[in-house]
Amino acid sequence: MTATLTTADPAATRTNHHAVRTREQAVDRPLAVVLGLLTIFGPISMDLYLPVLPALTTELESATSTAQLTVTACLLGLAIGQVIAGPLSDRFGRRRPLLVGVVAYILTSTLCAVSPTIETLILARFVQGLAGAVGIVVAQAAGRDLYSGRKLVRYYGRLTVLGGLAAIIGPVIGGQLASVTDWRGIFLFLAAVGVAILLASLVIFRETLPQHHRVTGELTHMAHDFRCLLADRVFLGAVLVTGFTNAALFAYLSGATYVLQGIYRLSPQEYSFAFGLNSLGFMVFGYVAGRLAERWSEKGTLVIGLVMCVLGAGGLLATAALHLPLIAVIVSLLTMVSGVAVTSPPATSLALANYPDIAGTASSLLGLARFAFGGLAAPLVGLGGADDAVPLGLVTVVSAALAMTAYTMTIRRTVTSTGSLTARSPERSVTGPRVAMRSETASGGTAEEGSCGTDVVAVLSGCCSGRSGVPAPARGRGGVARDHSQRIAGIWQGACGVLHRRRARPAPVR
Repeated sequence: MTATLTTADPAATRTNHHAVRTREQAVDRPLAVVLGLLTIFGPISMDLYLPVLPALTTELESATSTAQLTVTACLLGLAIGQVIAGPLSDRFGRRRPLLVGVVAYILTSTLCAVSPTIETLILARFVQGLAGAVGIVVAQAAGRDLYSGRKLVRYYGRLTVLGGLAAIIGPVIGGQLASVTDWRGIFLFLAAVGVAILLASLVIFRETLPQHHRVTGELTHMAHDFRCLLADRVFLGAVLVTGFTNAALFAYLSGATYVLQGIYRLSPQEYSFAFGLNSLGFMVFGYVAGRLAERWSEKGTLVIGLVMCVLGAGGLLATAALHLPLIAVIVSLLTMVSGVAVTSPPATSLALANYPDIAGTASSLLGLARFAFGGLAAPLVGLGGADDAVPLGLVTVVSAALAMTAYTMTIRRTVTSTGSLTARSPERSVTGPRVAMRSETASGGTAEEGSCGTDVVAVLSGCCSGRSGVPAPARGRGGVARDHSQRIAGIWQGACGVLHRRRARPAPVR
């Protein structure tokens, strides 16, 4: 394989950094608010109707596990929809897919409200999830379009906070709506929320992905993008951690209503306030995690969140097995849910930081893991019936343990083997109509080739040191920062090493 080493032109580098600063300064407050609103599609679609889920089960004459499939169907729709919407947003821009998705969300919410049977509702919930997924993936991808470096970590921390805020407001509003309407009225309320978001998107949201930065070429490039993303150990680890922690979270979302209302006899209004307390913890710890990852260490913050998840899930299982009082359940759930919030900003930043030009595709895999794992875990908590909390404890413990294992086998192993969290991932560089794959070397240079660049990185990694260069100001991960002179020196040393080995090769015998 022939590798071509390129060095960055200082004038071009200054121009790129100026463009990044200009782009970040251009993000006005209304646009930031709309991006935040797009993240509420998931929370409101899940949390708003949870207080009336038992009543829905009774009215439609359904079993508990069957009614929970309405949660699973929505989660799977949210997962699959992001895999579709992410690559499409990289190709057609963020705005057009967003508007189509919001309109579809309004229509499917109305369909949910008029569903005559549980089977019809399950199908409508799946399509509703497909439509709502567009807003979620666009919010994450547009953030990567507009921010970089520490601002990117801070942005994802704010998205976590807004998700927690929506989770607080959702059950509270749902509980209050339950006193004046039934579950059908709640779905009509969701349709009205969709109309409000549609109007805000039409008036305020502008295109964040310029035409010359969009992915072009055949649709087969999507499969190549997915392969290269999953070949990156750090990205894969972040995806698995996100998936398993959210499996614990959605098990809680699906099972807590039966545990708190069925076993501990809370009213829908009391349940909504208990749920709101856990969501408040989610919001507060998500904000703290974003600031901590920005100022201290993304990896360290991620470890803290995983430990909290394991402790909270273990406490929940012990509470269910020993039949401990309500306060033990609340504390265990609060610890676990807050731990999930702590893992979210660093995991999202680790996954997306090195993929600015395929941020939609990368975000879609995160969303797939988040909602697919959650959708598979949700119905498991109902296997023991509405009066048994042990399945909920088991599902959360297994999910938290798998998240810790995934971190140990991927992200931690990468950090241990390289001495610091260096980027070994492919970077897409858009060059006119053609999109070329470029591999980021450890020193910040690029080597263009056709198989994700792992061989070139392996050659240079022995003689170069530093961070990978992404189209953002240089920043350290784990407290390490490299300036441009060190990067250029690393590239030069790597090139000299390659040339020296080529000259040292014996001439072929003729």
